[in-house]
Amino acid sequence: MLLSLAQPRLPSPATTTASTARPRALALAPRRALPSAAKTASATGRLHAVVSERAVDGMAPAPAGREGWPLRVGLVCGGPSAERGISLNSARSVLDHIQGEDLLVSCYYIDCGMNAFAISPAQLYSNTPSDFDFKLESLAQEFGSLTEFAEHLAANVDIVFPVIHGKFGEDGGIQGLLEKANVPFVGTPSNECLRAFDKHNASLELNAQGFLTVPNFLVEKDKLVSSELEEWFGRIGLNKENGKVIVKPTRAGSSIGVVVAYGANEAVEKAEGIFSEEIDDKVIIEVFLEGGCEFTAIVLDVGTANNSEPIVLLPTEVELQSSITSDIQEDTIFNYRRKYLPTQQVAYHTPPRFPAEVIDCIRQGVSLLFRHFGLRDFARIDGWFLPTPATSLTSSENGGKFGNTEYGTVLFTDINLISGMEQTSFLFQQASKVGFSHSRILRTIVQHACSRFPSLVPSNNAWTALSRRIQSAKQAEIIQNGTCKQKAFVIFGGDTSERQVSLMSGTNVWLNLQGFDDLDVTPCLLAPSNGYSSHNENFSESSRDVWTLPYSLVLRHTTEEVHAACFEAIEPERVEITSRLRDQVMKELERALSKQDWFAGFDITDEQPIKYSLQQWIDHVKEAKAVVFIAVHGGIGEDGTIQSLLESAGVPYTGPGPIASRTCMDKVATSLAVDHLASYGIHTIPKDVRATKELLKSSLVDIWNDLKAKLQTETVCVKPARDGCSTGVARLRCPEDLKVYANALRGKLPRLPANCLSRAHGVIEMPVPPPESLIFEPFIETDEIIISNKSRSDSTRHLVWKGENEWLEVTVGVVGRRGEMHSLNPSITVKESGDILSLEEKFQGGTGINLTPPPATIMSEDALQKCKKCIEMMANTLGLEGFSRIDAFVNVRSGEVLLIEVNTVPGMTPSTVLIHQALTEEPPIYPHKFFRTLLDLAFARAG
Repeated sequence: MLLSLAQPRLPSPATTTASTARPRALALAPRRALPSAAKTASATGRLHAVVSERAVDGMAPAPAGREGWPLRVGLVCGGPSAERGISLNSARSVLDHIQGEDLLVSCYYIDCGMNAFAISPAQLYSNTPSDFDFKLESLAQEFGSLTEFAEHLAANVDIVFPVIHGKFGEDGGIQGLLEKANVPFVGTPSNECLRAFDKHNASLELNAQGFLTVPNFLVEKDKLVSSELEEWFGRIGLNKENGKVIVKPTRAGSSIGVVVAYGANEAVEKAEGIFSEEIDDKVIIEVFLEGGCEFTAIVLDVGTANNSEPIVLLPTEVELQSSITSDIQEDTIFNYRRKYLPTQQVAYHTPPRFPAEVIDCIRQGVSLLFRHFGLRDFARIDGWFLPTPATSLTSSENGGKFGNTEYGTVLFTDINLISGMEQTSFLFQQASKVGFSHSRILRTIVQHACSRFPSLVPSNNAWTALSRRIQSAKQAEIIQNGTCKQKAFVIFGGDTSERQVSLMSGTNVWLNLQGFDDLDVTPCLLAPSNGYSSHNENFSESSRDVWTLPYSLVLRHTTEEVHAACFEAIEPERVEITSRLRDQVMKELERALSKQDWFAGFDITDEQPIKYSLQQWIDHVKEAKAVVFIAVHGGIGEDGTIQSLLESAGVPYTGPGPIASRTCMDKVATSLAVDHLASYGIHTIPKDVRATKELLKSSLVDIWNDLKAKLQTETVCVKPARDGCSTGVARLRCPEDLKVYANALRGKLPRLPANCLSRAHGVIEMPVPPPESLIFEPFIETDEIIISNKSRSDSTRHLVWKGENEWLEVTVGVVGRRGEMHSLNPSITVKESGDILSLEEKFQGGTGINLTPPPATIMSEDALQKCKKCIEMMANTLGLEGFSRIDAFVNVRSGEVLLIEVNTVPGMTPSTVLIHQALTEEPPIYPHKFFRTLLDLAFARAG
């Protein structure tokens, strides 16, 4: 089927000859900047950082000790290490969960060049470090030096919460700077950080204190002697030709630079690689612990004043599985990607599936290490359990060391002084198992840190008084109004290739809605009844289950892991072990924390997951008189199925109704629905729709030639007719590309490897099972916008835009009631020159650099307003309501739009583009308020 629609002034086709027009360097000139990062506070030019919009209206920073005033916290993130992306994610999570009427957060950032900036909280929702750094130049205020920065903190915050991972954050750098300026801070002092952060020095210290340690060899840059390394291999019983070792930087975190090597020569090569990448100038080579199980444990300091009293939470076992492809076997190490990205190669078990004696040994050892190294407030310590001791450890001198148990050997390997604090991090996984929500564990850490500084006692008391007064007022209001909490269910997961993004979206929505006292929010996993091990192409509503989840089970990286954790959580033996250990740890915590006036108690109860059929779950939701927040991307989440079932039951839900959802899921139907709007400046792309089965049994050369003739193009864009999130979208330039794509469909491959087509590209996620039909369109050539790199003569980075075709790709969120949809500001995505979008950027923080709205130097104000009107007209014509996202090409001169697709359940991850757009509204709409607005729209529709 071919759709050929009138398209005046369309973008040039992919075959357009490049113009000789000279590229233009443009200044970034946002129409409506994010909230100002800082402003002059006195004649000396001192900066006052912006506090979050959750602050008490009209309330100025409080003098220390004033009864009932909020605590002022300075949140510092970034840093010079490769972990700064994790730092941004951690800072965003901390901000989301500690700010409130009783706690004002000021945000700061240190870049790769060790320059300090005061930033707006809104900047923490940037997509990537590149996105963040680029906007610093226009949206932040820079301090003249780190000394000036520290002086500012001393005058404007009560305590600093550093969330810089790796260099300068965990090596004592930021701590030393704060100590010199007499600024209180969360965490371990500088000298103790320096001693614990270096893995080699810490290993020597552990060994000296009677702990079992992993045999290791230190390599320093330009001082490597291969013969000495070979001697070490022989000394510990490893074959110097192929003995298996781990090579890692001594002073880096997040598993960055950690690799496996076989033999002394390869170990030298891997060490040189770490040196050449400038990750570190010292490398440690360790024995690979075959047959071992990795674990990690969070330790919380609950002592009074400076009397350390560490209590170790329930440790987590990290279960790794090898990844085998046709040409390579990947070693089972807990590397950066497995730690932070969705992967089925890792699963977490809290508590570990170890004997009770081993878990006790781990907790006792971690507590001893915390005390010995002089750590403070909190930390995370990693190690290994070896059921069968390694040959290199079975010497007589190791017999009496700490770590030997009846069931095997426990070793401690890494001390993390500022543990990752992303939404699903180990800190929150383990804390939620013993009664702490995200907010409660973070606030407990901050309050304990305050109690260690005598100068902060008045501020801490005032904060505690205000917190209690606010909480009492809220409880009194509930009693007076006689209202019960409104129940809401957030559903995510599903069985499409978009399910991992759905898990991130649903988790983010659930956590943001948790902060509202009038809501009772339950997270729910939609999963195939027969599990994720097989792909049934004929799912029906009756073949899907919905699990209502306890708090701790949501905090996972994949839907498969959440699903498996549900079954593990109801296994009788695991229930008994977990309950016993949980009670033990909670009693220890309560005994110590009850001595603190500020401790507010536990706020997470011990519950089990409950499994329902999809229909049973809908009946349950109806009986609870609840509203459903749909966060299921693709499949039945967007094709109208869930919407129809909920509507039939009279259950209110977020997003468009069944008809609009069904229409927008089908890209052809979407185009036909707005085809009549061409006179208003709304156009669609010609489409050729083909059944996948017909494609796979036909001559691909004939199909290619037919597509070129019908679509009048040399380059074709192929996409599934009913999938989203860019699944299966590829640019094809020749019959060979079509063959590669068809073979992937035939083989039901989950992804196309990078650069397997004729033009360089990244990994392409494929829909599994294959779609029933495919859409072929002319590939639209747009003007690429590039961010130029800084030069030696010019420290400013510019937008470089050729402006030849006058068309750019935008994505736009729409929010509102049916027939009254409001367009948010469009976003355009650009890339840095020479950069390729990485998997880390794609999953951890969105994609590329987003400009919201497009700068006036690229798109005129008239064109912007015309574009938004076109978007609103499309949304209302399609019958959208609640919220959706529209992707389109826009003419930067006229504002006319060329529709690409509509997503009725768009991504809602922590740094989604919809959040960027909401933050450019007047006044800015922060994530918690944005998601609450969407929920309120569902309530309103029900009324």
